[in-house]
Amino acid sequence: MTVLIDTPLWPKHGTVWAHLVSDESIAELRAFADAAGLPSRAFDLDHYDVPVERYEELVAAGAVPVPPRELVRRLAASGLRVLPRERRALRERREAPTD
Repeated sequence: MTVLIDTPLWPKHGTVWAHLVSDESIAELRAFADAAGLPSRAFDLDHYDVPVERYEELVAAGAVPVPPRELVRRLAASGLRVLPRERRALRERREAPTD
């Protein structure tokens, strides 16, 4: 049971972002994120996007820092990874108009 955080490298919205994942379960990830006060809007199907400003705080709370490739490898090995094509399909379904 481990919550992992990768190196903040991903620029967007005027800051740099890291990813927070669990290698055990989404429930574990959500519990960690809730305890850390991360907003639910930061959750993206299999990870939380977290700004660099929160990185040290999350590591102090128990998130294990890993390089981005290691994070993806461990997320995939856990069976929790949502592939890009699946992510797109889920987003399209959410955005589709309903009659």
